Amino acid sequence: MLLAQARQPAWVDQAGRSVWSRIRPMATARGGVFATGALWTFMPCGLLYSALLVASLSGGPLQGALSMALFAAGSGASMLLAPMLYDRLRDRGNALRRDWGTRAAGALLILVAAWALWADAFHRVAVWCGLA
Repeated sequence: MLLAQARQPAWVDQAGRSVWSRIRPMATARGGVFATGALWTFMPCGLLYSALLVASLSGGPLQGALSMALFAAGSGASMLLAPMLYDRLRDRGNALRRDWGTRAAGALLILVAAWALWADAFHRVAVWCGLA
């Protein structure tokens, strides 16, 4: 859906709106921003699940932990740098439409997931055939 139509599936969007309608009053109360942020950690994230898949296919607990640590480092850096980059792009007049950015994100997500699955499958075939 991200790649083809540049939006979340309708049922995901509706579920998010339903949850937000219940949480919004809490977010506007005193201390609500902190509580809302704490609840946000329980929201499912496709990118996180993709990273967990990559970590689970990495070959062992240490490699999986390293994979997740690198994901955390990359996520942290992007969370720090993204607002500044966004402000610069907005100020300079981003020529690309929002939909194309969403489609590009969907395409990258598909490519990374496909690469992770292919890499694991190739490794398992190589082990089975005695090539590794």
